[in-house]
Amino acid sequence: MKKVENKPVRFDSLTAVHRQLGLPAPKHPLISLINGSQPGITGKMPNGPHILNYYKISYKPPFSGKIKYGQSYYDFDEGGLLFASPGQVIGGSEDSACTNAGTLILLIHPDFLLHHQLAKKIRQYGYFSYTANEALHMSEEEKNIILSIFQMIERELNSRIDDFSQDVMLSQLELLFSYADRFYKRQFITRKIVSNDLLQQLETVIDQYLDDEGSEGLPTVQYLASQLHLSPGYLSDMLRSLIGQNAQQYIHDKLIAKSRELLSTTNMSVSAIAFQLGFEHSQSFSKFFKIKTKVSPMQFRQSFN
Repeated sequence: MKKVENKPVRFDSLTAVHRQLGLPAPKHPLISLINGSQPGITGKMPNGPHILNYYKISYKPPFSGKIKYGQSYYDFDEGGLLFASPGQVIGGSEDSACTNAGTLILLIHPDFLLHHQLAKKIRQYGYFSYTANEALHMSEEEKNIILSIFQMIERELNSRIDDFSQDVMLSQLELLFSYADRFYKRQFITRKIVSNDLLQQLETVIDQYLDDEGSEGLPTVQYLASQLHLSPGYLSDMLRSLIGQNAQQYIHDKLIAKSRELLSTTNMSVSAIAFQLGFEHSQSFSKFFKIKTKVSPMQFRQSFN
């Protein structure tokens, strides 16, 4: 008997989420703040994965349990701040996050940001592509700052909507995202032991890949991130914080370092080196090497003879 796939339930409007939770219609059609402590939540999100057609920012206080993001489950004893972009698969049968006391869920339809600089700027915040195990864990002071912004947005939503409401809330959202960006950079620093351990693992993964003559294709950011159980965005932001390079720049530097090693210590042909490193054509490798080093592979090799 063919297994029936559990397809994600899609929510295209904020009203649909409110209806799912047994709440009245949102006070604004394009932005809503759901407080897990508020009375009246009689429902819960579907017993399975779901897709939201809008941005979701969740503050989750410390509690014992598991949350499912995508295909993975994460312990969430510490709580923290999570971000999800439109179209991301989240939730699961164990996800009761909306009804936990102290939980705050801010939902923002992309149309709310139209004709404002934030519509473009929000795509630059890498944490919207992070996974739940990469949540922002805040100090007490940081938590109070974030909660105060949530409270300002909540007060604005509970006030009479007028011509100034959207501009006020957009300013508060900009402030929220800027603080989140700042706190994530702090997290990379304060968790430097963990980050340095990940950096060492990354070195091992890419060195093994480049040493393997049977590797197919150039190493990609997606491949390296998957080997470390990280999202590509988190890996790039972590590297940028630690070594001043994003993941793609890191890969390029490793390719150049390995090619220099092979050119100076072996008799391998340029074509063979290109193949081992994952280039499909030796011409592509030669062009890449010259752009990065200002000399051709053969010129570099001849400088050692």
